[in-house]
Amino acid sequence: MVTSVGTNKKLNRRDFLGWLWGLSLAGLFAETGVALFQFFKPRVESGSFGSEVVAGTLEEFGLNTVSYVQKGRLYISRLEDGGVLALWQRCTHLGCTVPWREASGEFNCPCHSSIFNRQGEVLGGPAPRPLDLFPVSLKEGKLVVDTGHPIMRDAFDPSQVFHPG
Repeated sequence: MVTSVGTNKKLNRRDFLGWLWGLSLAGLFAETGVALFQFFKPRVESGSFGSEVVAGTLEEFGLNTVSYVQKGRLYISRLEDGGVLALWQRCTHLGCTVPWREASGEFNCPCHSSIFNRQGEVLGGPAPRPLDLFPVSLKEGKLVVDTGHPIMRDAFDPSQVFHPG
């Protein structure tokens, strides 16, 4: 059903079904791509790990104590001078959850026996570096920890301590 060369061509049934099949496949791949993107996209809810977490008021954390903040997956280590460190609960060796042992005053990794002090420094075991930190700020009288930006460090430095004003 071709009329003349260089003018309008009429679409025959075979070409129409070929185009329809191609558009259907393109639509299927587009939908699959969108679904995969949504599946792998991190879902960070406000106030949960991966965002800013309100740990509590400064008064809730006594001097020279270590307190666990479950929703932030972190420990608040309040030092003797009133400074604050927000330590990630994850061991720097293989990522195990490191519990605080009040009796010994240390973090003890149950997987490979790495030991950390209250500043997160490695005291023993295979851990290659101190526990990671999170940035801490004071907003409206509450300690706010930004768990979306962990700070890797090679050693403890006093400048890493947050001193509430």
